[in-house]
Amino acid sequence: MCDEDINPWALDSAVSRRAFGAGAGAAVVLTAAEASAPAGVTEKDVKVKTSDRQADAVVLYPAGKGPWPGVLIWTDIGGLRPVFREMGRRLAAQGYTVLVPNPFYRSATPAEYANLTFATPEGRTTLFGYRGKMTDEGIDNDAKAYLAFLDAQPQTNKKKMAGVQGYCMGGPLSFRTAGAVPTRIGAVATFHGGGLVTPQPSSPHLLVAKTKAAYLIAVAKNDDARAPNDKETLKATFAETKRPATVEVYGGDHGWTVPGSPVYNQAESERAWAALSALYKKNLG
Repeated sequence: MCDEDINPWALDSAVSRRAFGAGAGAAVVLTAAEASAPAGVTEKDVKVKTSDRQADAVVLYPAGKGPWPGVLIWTDIGGLRPVFREMGRRLAAQGYTVLVPNPFYRSATPAEYANLTFATPEGRTTLFGYRGKMTDEGIDNDAKAYLAFLDAQPQTNKKKMAGVQGYCMGGPLSFRTAGAVPTRIGAVATFHGGGLVTPQPSSPHLLVAKTKAAYLIAVAKNDDARAPNDKETLKATFAETKRPATVEVYGGDHGWTVPGSPVYNQAESERAWAALSALYKKNLG
């Protein structure tokens, strides 16, 4: 979930010096995949045609001989901002063609919401308003458009399965992506994902049966304290659908994987990144 009780901080409009330093320090701890990755990443701002209009996004891919497996990143409720570009660069450097869209393109550009913050009622109301305009049908159509865009890039290896990862509100969007394009998604990762299990018939966890993916579910310790049965429901769902999955509660609070947040936990974030790297290497390679 993404509310003021879980996320009581201001969402940075840019990567602060402190956040950039934390991210740079984290990058020193290389996974095996990163240690052998090609140097250099190309980053381009792009427009992706969706069923509604055009979505602004950034596409990133490594230097060297491709093509590379595609990966879609769904941001948290702070939207497309520098820290998620940095995550995209890091992932691209490991050997992936990465797309990070503005999830709120129907409502605002990243520049227009850059100064919004969870620290004020007005900021929360606006951000939740943006999220509210993202219907399930719209998200599914967006997912199809984003994967089609990735597949249209010469840097993307369409013969290999793609991955999707999401943070906070991006967790359920990642589940929806796997359900919307099940023949393309081979791996799903969520980090402090909110609302993966709900009592509604549209609950994201009910989509697992439609998918062909392996899953990594990294749960925040305070999210688990609020809803301790969710992880058990997810485990049972993966067992019933025979989908390979790891569901684990990490020693960080909601938002711990995003550099720059007051709860950023470098050690646990790196452990989660290593698990993500292993998931993609096994299922997208």
